[in-house]
Amino acid sequence: MFNFEKLEVWQKAIVLADVIYSHTRNFPAEERFGLTNQMRRSIVSVSSNIAEGSSRSSKIDFGRFVEIGTGSVFELVSQSFVARRQNFLAEENFHTIYGSADEIGRMLSGLRASLEQR
Repeated sequence: MFNFEKLEVWQKAIVLADVIYSHTRNFPAEERFGLTNQMRRSIVSVSSNIAEGSSRSSKIDFGRFVEIGTGSVFELVSQSFVARRQNFLAEENFHTIYGSADEIGRMLSGLRASLEQR
């Protein structure tokens, strides 16, 4: 097992990726290279940056990757608002994504803070 797999925030990002992939399957075909792709790339970026950052030799470097992952969470939230306003996402699905993104964002903030203290 890789060390990042033990991190609860990485696990939650993987679960949210499953949710995003599921919901974006129902987006219009013309959004395949637009919003569908952007939302999928944003959420995959979160877990990817946690994984890559964990391989770095310094806590400062790891923290930088966590910061980038946090930015990807914010991108996903913004994209989710657009998807909801365009009626691609049901209100219930939007709130599920928003709530999970909020939790992951807070967890990443805590992880980054803990890395700065070490």
